[in-house]
Amino acid sequence: MYLGIHHSVEQVFPPGVLRDELADVGPVGVVPDDAALGDCDGLVTFAYDAAFLEADLGWIHSIQAGVDRFPFAELERRGIRLTNSTGIHGDAVGETVVGYMTAFARRLHAHRSSQERREWSWPAWDEPFTLSGERATVVGLGTLGRGVAARADALGMDVTGVKRTPIPVDHVGTVLTPDDLQEAVADARFVVLAVPLTDGTEGLVGAPELDAMREDAYLVNVARGPVIDQDALVAALEAGGIAGAALDVFEREPLPEDSPLWDMDEVIVTPHAAAATRDYYRRITTLVRENYRRFDRGESPVNAVV
Repeated sequence: MYLGIHHSVEQVFPPGVLRDELADVGPVGVVPDDAALGDCDGLVTFAYDAAFLEADLGWIHSIQAGVDRFPFAELERRGIRLTNSTGIHGDAVGETVVGYMTAFARRLHAHRSSQERREWSWPAWDEPFTLSGERATVVGLGTLGRGVAARADALGMDVTGVKRTPIPVDHVGTVLTPDDLQEAVADARFVVLAVPLTDGTEGLVGAPELDAMREDAYLVNVARGPVIDQDALVAALEAGGIAGAALDVFEREPLPEDSPLWDMDEVIVTPHAAAATRDYYRRITTLVRENYRRFDRGESPVNAVV
């Protein structure tokens, strides 16, 4: 099987480093443009392009966990297997979320802005707080959510989780279902969204959920942009309905230059980079190598989506 590394992975790491890491599995090469897809039996990619359907591919691996951009029904109809990279980002995303929460609690984002203005100033006496004893509600307890919960628990936070099946989860004190979402967010200082984008989670957090949150609460989104009604979020922030937000994902990416989110002091904007780590390509290598072996032996792949 000839495995192609699509040029779109360069948005995360150089395609060549993944090619070199996978050189021992079999024929592997970088696909510089879609015209070269015809040489590939399998493809590792960041982006989705309709040209993938016209190529003679048997397998596509997404280097992201989220695969909502792929046409599942059409891939299945054409017999193209789709696998994703779920399960590898818990530590990176968990640490990023802790970074957001620490920044807000210790006012680090405000100090950074003061530095840019060369201002030496303390925050108001009642603004800084410590994370220990604060409540974090983590919506979605898959790999990402569990990564957040473990780190929040280690910092002494009271962790509530939301998942479809309310069974006990390590590092989570109380587990509720999505039917109880407003109750789950009502007493949290931080609400962290870590769910996949599905028909059931699109627009999961809108005006009613934001209204249920405390005025001193912060919303953190490391899920997908459409999980939040972004207009409702902007309205809540402008009205002081919640204290702030840390957002790694948006309804439109890149975030448009005219978005009011850019100019809000209590909003941290990051460019869909919560999972970024210098070892990203090594983690992808482990998944791809295992599935290459499985396809070669006629076995079912891991992380199969289609």
